[in-house]
Amino acid sequence: MTSSQLISVVIPVYRAENCLNELCQRLLTVLPTITPSFEILFVEDCGGDNSWDVIQCLAKQDVRIRGVRLSRNFGQHAATLCGMACARGEWVVTIDDDLEQLPEDIPDLYLKAIQEEYSLVYAVFEERTHSLWRNVTSIIARKVFAIAIPSLNYSYSSFRIIHNHLVQKLCEFTSPFPFVDGYLSWICNQYGTVKVTHGVRKYGGSNYNMAKLIAHTMHIFFSFSELPLRIASWLGVVSAGLGFLWMIWAIVGKMTGLISVSGYASVIGAIAFFSGVQLMILGVVGQYISRINFKTSNKPLYLIREDTNFKL
Repeated sequence: MTSSQLISVVIPVYRAENCLNELCQRLLTVLPTITPSFEILFVEDCGGDNSWDVIQCLAKQDVRIRGVRLSRNFGQHAATLCGMACARGEWVVTIDDDLEQLPEDIPDLYLKAIQEEYSLVYAVFEERTHSLWRNVTSIIARKVFAIAIPSLNYSYSSFRIIHNHLVQKLCEFTSPFPFVDGYLSWICNQYGTVKVTHGVRKYGGSNYNMAKLIAHTMHIFFSFSELPLRIASWLGVVSAGLGFLWMIWAIVGKMTGLISVSGYASVIGAIAFFSGVQLMILGVVGQYISRINFKTSNKPLYLIREDTNFKL
């Protein structure tokens, strides 16, 4: 990846056919105020609508617009990393396709990065326009992440500007379960933020429902934190302790006549104790398995089906 353009704007696209024309026109208006050297790169993540047809039409109209279509739906983060791998800019901006993140804020991100010498700058919403449940769950998730993943950049968002040297490092990650901001937190803990306005969605609804948000949150936990395994280990220890105490109580009860049912003491005590031990061992083994999984997982992040007007 060489830096022949100053700025590359990467947009992962999923069911956004109604947004793309307006988004593209606003980008074409804003970006020349920063530099004449830019490109716009759409990555279509197989949403099942006509987004790819729209991208092809836009690419034919302007050579600064490029498009990539993935072979299947790999998810937002994989599509973002695909766009980064194809980007040729010294700076890479990532922005969503739904117009909630305003293209007009890109110059502020760029100036923040240049003037204060940051390699990574996040756009942070002053006030979110999501639904109440979405805002509440987002706040809770971030609080929990701060405990479970202390290294995670707390102000992360999908609207960011990243210098090329960080982008190249991001493209070296090969886990089939990507989380861009988890990677960025690992390679860079110095970042800037710019407060921006959260735009209002004009077309359709969010592609993230409660089930998808929960799945995404759990994915982050299991991929970037050992907390679930540590909890499992401590649950095993506590269960083993309780089982041992229960076994003592059962034996004493049998000896004192409080328990008269034949076999009750030995069976219940053994089940409780060894069940706790099994949970404890599974928790310990799970910690090693998670590390092995991180090392041995070699599935590709994405597969490209076709592109518009450039060679990979």
